[in-house]
Amino acid sequence: MNKLRAIEMFVKLTEVRSFTRVAEQYNTSKSMVSKEISRLEAELGARLIHRTTRNLQLTHVGEGYLQRAKDILNKLEDADTFVQESQQAPKGKLKVNVPMVLGITDLAAMFADFMQAHPDVDLEIHLGDEDVDLVEQGFDLGFRASSRPFDSSYIGKEITRFTYHVCASKQYLECHSAIHSAQDLVHHNCFEYSYSKRKNLWPLDDGVRVKGPLKVNNVLFMLQAIKSHLGVGFLPEFACREALDKGEVVSILQDAKKPKLTLYALYPARQFVPAAVLQCIEFLQAWFKREGH
Repeated sequence: MNKLRAIEMFVKLTEVRSFTRVAEQYNTSKSMVSKEISRLEAELGARLIHRTTRNLQLTHVGEGYLQRAKDILNKLEDADTFVQESQQAPKGKLKVNVPMVLGITDLAAMFADFMQAHPDVDLEIHLGDEDVDLVEQGFDLGFRASSRPFDSSYIGKEITRFTYHVCASKQYLECHSAIHSAQDLVHHNCFEYSYSKRKNLWPLDDGVRVKGPLKVNNVLFMLQAIKSHLGVGFLPEFACREALDKGEVVSILQDAKKPKLTLYALYPARQFVPAAVLQCIEFLQAWFKREGH
């Protein structure tokens, strides 16, 4: 017995309520359809349908089996569609939510390369660090950077990891007391990133609670304050990379224990994920690996 074919016939029979019509659609005989359903019931060890001369009635078991059978057939159809779309260049519209600083730095360069490689994809990029509901806002894809395990109702794919730096300007360090350990920071002007779940508790060694004159929801704004010799900041590598290379700020406490910042690609959990979303994620993973991040 071809079980998948029998399941398809069973589902079709519940829809059209006629052995004759099912037989016509499968180009076979009415008796053959009846035999296929009977073989399916025999293999399952349960009756799915009560047959009369005028009516077909699902049994209680048949009702439960029907729902699960439909789920199986839908997933098979989704799998076939995914393979077909994957063989083609991605196209269509992709609405993406991106963290502000990553969108201005690394992801801006990545998406420029993506657009060149996939000209048939229309991107709609929204930059912002606020937590948004991807489904409610209609996003196909979102990115989140987190140094803690990600608790999310979305499907998450790890893209890459970044380091953190404790940054200050040389002039600030020359004019203030020396910083030899994380605990020395309690005596300095330390800036707080307002979207951080840790608030003013910096995850250095065993943790140090800092204070300072600036609380801000954008780390590039914070970086400017650091470059202006006003204090110390705890910044992800992608935010301060250029300033470090130019010598505008320096990285201190490099031996202190720090977490890694992981970049995740998130998309809503659904039966069928557009191939363009998965191909975009694969492009990102390859891009960061190639760029050495």
